[in-house]
Amino acid sequence: MTQTTTDNVTAMKGLYEAFGRGEVPVVLGAMDEQIEWHEAEGNPWGTGAPFVGPQEVLEKVLARIGQEYERFRVEPHRFIGDGDTVVMEGRYKADRHQATGKPLDAEVVHIWDLRDGRIVRFHQYTDTRQMADVLGASAY
Repeated sequence: MTQTTTDNVTAMKGLYEAFGRGEVPVVLGAMDEQIEWHEAEGNPWGTGAPFVGPQEVLEKVLARIGQEYERFRVEPHRFIGDGDTVVMEGRYKADRHQATGKPLDAEVVHIWDLRDGRIVRFHQYTDTRQMADVLGASAY
């Protein structure tokens, strides 16, 4: 692994830890102003187009997580680095969804692209069928 790869993996591990502590401003602060945030195809929150910029990520993703889930967390299991790309394999977990009362336990893969230490692109792959069920598919 190159030094850049190691630095990027370490930085992303730190951001997952910050997210776990509820430090959303730290997470948003690592994003490029033009970050492209891609939700998985079939994700009920996805629009088919990326969310652009930290403010849109905050409003369309992070704020919704806080409003809709009780004790939502991302549990990373493995990080893979390749230059300016970092992949995280893990699980989404939440004790319950506010509207349905259902717990969440879905596998997830995140792909992060960085440029000069800033996150410029995010792509999520997850169990969208389970997410739709937990969210109440008829509501989406």
